[in-house]
Order: sequence, then structure tokens, then C-alpha cells
Amino acid sequence: MKKRISLFKVLFLITFICAQQSDSNDMNPLKFDFEVDSLYLKIGESANVTVKLLNGDGSLANTVFSIYGTPRGALRATPRTSNSRGIAKVNIIPYISGTHKLNVRTGYIEDQIVGQITVKVPLPPINSIVFNNSNTNFYAGSVNDFTYTVFDEAGLIRDNEKVTITSSDPAVADFNIYGKLVAIKSGKAIVKAQVGDIIEEIRIRVDKNPVRKLKITNEQTEIRTGDVIHLNVKATDRFGKIIKNAPIQYTYTGKADFGEYGLPAVGQARLHASGLVTDDGRFVAETVGLYTITASFGGVSDSKMIKVVSRDVQQEIKLIGHGLVKDVFTSDLWVWAGIGKHKGKDFAATGTWGANGEAYFWDVSDPENMKIIDTVTVDARTVNDVKVSEDGKIGVITREGASNRKNGFLILDVSDPYNVEILYEFNDDMTGGVHNVFIADNHVYAVNNGRKYDIINIEDPRNPFRVGVYELDTPGHSIHDVWVVDGIAYSSNWKDGLHMVDVGGLKFDEKNRNDAKYNPLLMKAGKGSPANPTHLADMPDPNGHNHTAFPFISQSTDKFYVIGGDEWFPFGWNASEGKLSDPRGGYHFMDYTDPDNPKEEAIFQIPEAGSHNLWIQGDTLIGAMFQGGLRVVDISGELLGDLYRQGREIGTFSSPHKEGVLPNAPFLWGAQPYKGMIFFSDLNSGLYCVKVINKNFGDYEYDDIGNRINQE
Repeated sequence: MKKRISLFKVLFLITFICAQQSDSNDMNPLKFDFEVDSLYLKIGESANVTVKLLNGDGSLANTVFSIYGTPRGALRATPRTSNSRGIAKVNIIPYISGTHKLNVRTGYIEDQIVGQITVKVPLPPINSIVFNNSNTNFYAGSVNDFTYTVFDEAGLIRDNEKVTITSSDPAVADFNIYGKLVAIKSGKAIVKAQVGDIIEEIRIRVDKNPVRKLKITNEQTEIRTGDVIHLNVKATDRFGKIIKNAPIQYTYTGKADFGEYGLPAVGQARLHASGLVTDDGRFVAETVGLYTITASFGGVSDSKMIKVVSRDVQQEIKLIGHGLVKDVFTSDLWVWAGIGKHKGKDFAATGTWGANGEAYFWDVSDPENMKIIDTVTVDARTVNDVKVSEDGKIGVITREGASNRKNGFLILDVSDPYNVEILYEFNDDMTGGVHNVFIADNHVYAVNNGRKYDIINIEDPRNPFRVGVYELDTPGHSIHDVWVVDGIAYSSNWKDGLHMVDVGGLKFDEKNRNDAKYNPLLMKAGKGSPANPTHLADMPDPNGHNHTAFPFISQSTDKFYVIGGDEWFPFGWNASEGKLSDPRGGYHFMDYTDPDNPKEEAIFQIPEAGSHNLWIQGDTLIGAMFQGGLRVVDISGELLGDLYRQGREIGTFSSPHKEGVLPNAPFLWGAQPYKGMIFFSDLNSGLYCVKVINKNFGDYEYDDIGNRINQE
């Protein structure tokens, strides 16, 4: 009996001590202390809020934390980071109305501490309505876009306001249920737009329709899916005189040809042929079939039949070699040719994500037997990006999540990839981490803390120094990456979209133009330098997903494009939790042939996956599409519409591996063409090398990765 009592006492004491220790631990966690619980501010007003990171006993944690507003672009919150003691006096300025959040979080650690307060911003009163139409003269029988923009007192556009728009004489012109202005007969009218007490008026005139005949003059009767045909339409009056600027409307009908499996031969399963016809008369087809294209105006029309055949570019992509990495996530890659004693050999570097700060260096001279030959380990959780200079001498790896908050980048001597040497650790003013970099002309362009890129001179790699900075002056601005070609830096800036910046571009004029390699942005360059980055052009992203920027000149059309890639995780980023992620997004083709009037012309997007890094070589897109695998795409010719549905994919390759960090889960990160092959990194399973098999497809001759050889 006494033994039983004694045992009971021992168990009680153990339980009590453990409970006390648990309580003690619970009393000492980190927590955020906000000066206020919430804020109420008008657009443009500012307020200061002191935020502290405290230990459980109320003392300062002496730990730096990050500060940001959500949604992106709603608030300006400065500074972006606290001081080293864990205190920040945050200045907040709202830029849009709504209920927003001021967020704070500790560093790149698994047991991250977060906090937030609400910032409520009321809607400002409506201030004005502005008509967007420069043309106020219309022909009877035409249906016209008649647009307007509503502004509030903060100068912001209000897209969701209910606007009443009417005509003073509906017999002359009136609005249909879709908001289009229908010109009915000759006469004059006043168009009135009203929101609440705000009214704006504009006078219009309708003239008699002079067009008596339309004629489509195109002789071409057969095209491939994805080919663009420009409709030439001749409008004449009763005397045969040509009428310029007639508001012609274009439509099409068609029936799809059915393929081997009883479905349309190209694109998604549809009973009817699918394509696109633009307001300016450009037509492109997505499915094989017979189409009738019609041009009409005011009861007069003409039609033309077009036969659409398969683009027929599909080829096999064969696995050449694989370097398995199964214990950590693999991030980006870079492949280059050896120099000096290693001339004739080929090498690659890969980073690691959410791991132990490792960068791997590979000998890929024999891609069937690629192997790791050296490892550089730094104080970091993530080495996201790796780059090597064009001469093969200098490498750069990025750092995020360092235990000491020294999150910059490392400059490496990679001339001997078997014995990589660290030359310098650049950490100055980069506590938030460097996610992406680019090397160009002895300068490193480093994306600093996701809000700017710093330009670092590395002529002497052991003594680098900052020479310039490019940062946007927009609310809540952020940046993902930067790519530099011919002295122009192309950056992706989420909601702020694409930005093109002169960092040493040589100015060209029309006399210097080379049709095969002409970038019209160089017409505007000549004033910038690494020390003086000068803005050239931009295009915002209304969805806020702009993650990648890549320029290219079409080898078949000479058009100049900048591709804006999405990165969007609607269901969250789950890799850190050991779960599959399910991203979405695609590549947007922005035509910058006229840099002052850019326009989005095409998109490549697969329904079941998201997009990540890409490369353009010649007229071939090489895309790393996360769970969608590798996609090699024919982008020759004029680009218009949905490139995926047009059957432009040359080939695909998926990389599930049973021994991957996440088994059997392909998740492509980056891809790079190299010596007729394509190397790519997979987050879950390391480094791969593949090759496109067969050189001939369509009507042209192509090399090993799909670049057109004969241009005529």
C-alpha cells in the first residue's frame, strides 16, 4: 500500500512539474503589440501606428519584423521593416477604399509570428464623368462603343458605379441593352450620362450611311490553326467611290472537322469551329474546319470561306538525363560552358528552396550522367536564384531567411566549377532578402526585399559597390524579378506590371535599324545607365499576378514582344507543408512594336496548371508550367488569341518521380535551352535534360528545340 502511495506521489509531481514548465513556456511567446486596434482613414490621409514585437513578459524581442499592407496596392506602409529592437513607427496612407489590413510578421522561420489591424477607408463622393469617345460623328445603321469613365473626389476610377446613359432623341440614336450606341437615322442628339447628382453631356451627329457595297478582297482560302489573316474589305458608295473608315463589323461561323477520336482535331471539344475575329478585321482559328467570315455594315455584307487545317507541329520530347535531388526542394537553374582548363565541358547550377542554404554545381558534359561536383552552403533557408556571367567566370546566388538577417547575395568564382570560391558576401541594406538577380555588363541587378532592384558594380568582384536603385513610386509596390538585354532592364512588378528601364541601352534611330534584330525601345534609350536607371515604358497588370518579364523579337514577323508571366496560387502555396500546390496563370504576349501604344495580343495558358519561368529562343517558347510540366510552343508568325487552343504546342514533358521530395508530383521551376537540348529544374526532384526529337514540322525547317532555320 505504501509503495502505491509513493508511486502516485511521484506521478503527481512529474505531472505538476511538466504543467508548470508548459505554463512557463506559454507565458513567454512572441506577440505583436499595436498602438491601436483599428484605423479609419480617408484616401490620401495618413496616420502613424507604433508596433512592437514583445516577449511573453512584455520586454522587447530584439527581432526585426516585416510590415506590409493587403490587398496589394491598397496601402502604403513605411518603413517596410522594423528596427533591430523590434519597434516600428509605421506611417499608413490608403490609396483605395475598402477594408484593408496592416500586416506584420517575423522572419523566414517555420514558427512565424503574425499580427494585423484593420484599416477602414470609406468611398469618396463621385466627382465627374468623362466621355472617352473622340469621335462624335456616326453613320446610320452602325453599332458603336460609347464609353465613359467615372472619377471620385480622390481622382480614382469607379468601375462599379451604376451609370444611367440616355439619348435626347432615341429616333436618331439610342442605347441597346449592352450599352452600345445604335445610330438609327440622320440627325443630332445629346447623350447624357448621370450618376446621382453628377451629370455629363456630349453632342453627337448621325449621317446617312453612304455604303452601298462591301467586298472582301483577300485571295487566300486556306490557313493553319493559329495563322492570322487580315481581312481587306473595300467599301464603296453608289458611284463606286471608296468610303474610308466605314465602321465594318466582322463575324464568323464554322463547322469543325472531327478527328481520330470523334472530337475537333485541335483545341477543346466543340461542336462548332472555334476562333477569334477582332474589331479591326483580323481572324485566327483554334479548330480545324470550314469557316465563313462576314463583313457587314448597315444592311450590306460580303462573305468569304476559309479552310483551316491543322498546324501539325507536335513532336516527341525525349528524356536525356536526370540528376535526382530528393531530400530538398530545387529552385532555379543556370547552364553554361566551361572555360580555361574546363573548356569543352558543360556545367549547371541549381538552388534550393526552404532548406539549408545550399547551391549545387553540376557537371552536365554528359547529360545522361550528370553529377554534382561541388556544393556551396550559406546561412539561408532559400537560395532561390543562380546566375553565371556570360564569360563563365562569375556566379551569383541569392539568400533568403538567414538566421542573422544578412540576406543579400554571394559573388562566386565559378571558373573552376569543381572548386567554387566565395569572393564576396553582399548584404548591405538587404535584410529582407534577395529573391532574384541578373548579371549584365559587370553589374548585378538584385531584387531587394521584393520592392526594388539594386544595381551593384562587380568589375572587381572582391570589392563590389552599389551604383543605382530602381524603385517604383506607387502604393504597396513590389517586384519579383528583372531581366536585362541590350542595356534595357525588364522587371515584373505584380500589380504594377511590366516596367522597361534604360540602364545603358545604346540609342538607335531608323537609319541603324536591323530588321531581324530591332527593339523599338532602343529608339527611346540613350539617357540611362546603371547609375541612372531611366524609365522607358510600362504596362500595369489589372490582376496583380505579374511575376515574369521576358522580351523577344519575332524571327518571322520582326514584331517586338514582352511576355508577362503570371504566378497565382488561388489555393495557397503548400510546398512548405509537404503538400501539393495547385497554381494557375499563363504567359501574356504584349506587343511593344509601338512602345507608346502597347497592347496584349495573345496568351498561352493551360487550364489545369500555372506558369512559372520561361525562355524564348528564336520562335519557340520554352515554359516551365509548374504541375503542367515542360511546354515547348511554336510562336512563329503573328500572335493573336489563345495559343494553347490553336494547337501550337510542339511537345510536352512531365517529370513525376517516385523518390521526389513530394513523390510523383511534377512541379517545374525553370527551363533553359542549351546546345540543342533543354535543361529544367523540378522543385520536387532536381535537374533534368530533354531533347525535341525530329527536326521537321509544318512547312518549315527547325532545329533541335524548334527554332526556324529557313526564314524566307
